[in-house]
Amino acid sequence: MKILAVESSATACSVALCEEERLVAQSFQNNGLTHSRTLMPMLTQMLEHCGTALAEVDLMAVAAGPGSFTGLRIGVSAVKGLAWSLDKPCAGVSTLEAMAWTAAHMECALCPVMDARRSQVYNARFLGEGERLARLTPDRAIGLDGLEAELKRDKTPQILIGDGAVLCYNALRERGVEVRLAPPHLRLQSAWGVARSALEQARSGALTDARRLAPVYHRLSQAERERLERLGQS
Repeated sequence: MKILAVESSATACSVALCEEERLVAQSFQNNGLTHSRTLMPMLTQMLEHCGTALAEVDLMAVAAGPGSFTGLRIGVSAVKGLAWSLDKPCAGVSTLEAMAWTAAHMECALCPVMDARRSQVYNARFLGEGERLARLTPDRAIGLDGLEAELKRDKTPQILIGDGAVLCYNALRERGVEVRLAPPHLRLQSAWGVARSALEQARSGALTDARRLAPVYHRLSQAERERLERLGQS
């Protein structure tokens, strides 16, 4: 099965082409340019260099959330458009689960974190089991106080992954929580992790189609929160 995967949930942006678990090619950028400028040229060039046509891809996958509202919309819209035109199945995967797959081989407790602002992080916890990944919590937006309390109850050393890893490492270490940072080359979101999560969806029969593919934000946007606050004051 050939899987085309897109990761645009945060500052870094990447695309990957995989055959089952095997990474065929990946293009990654973390240079601050907007995903609307970089994503499609990266994808097109990668497929050209691999000699692979879009029609040869069996499954199209994207990090559907949580993450940057704008980044998620760009990635999901791109995959929807490509999949719709070719009638290909889709996988909208958890950004946090995709990050955890990059470190599943470490066979330890994994704690992906993304900065959600407002004193919160997007987080889920997993157990790496080599060829498998066990989910311990659902994806959620959680305050650092809540995450601290949960990890202290668990007492298992945690490997922090994601663009919020350094922020959480500093804060949690100051509070006496035993956490470690994943190595830099495994820390940020990558399209290979998206493809690996999508493969699990394919094996379990949980795929979707372009019409139903949608971002999963996990909380209201700032504009929506401000609108509700105004309504509450009126």
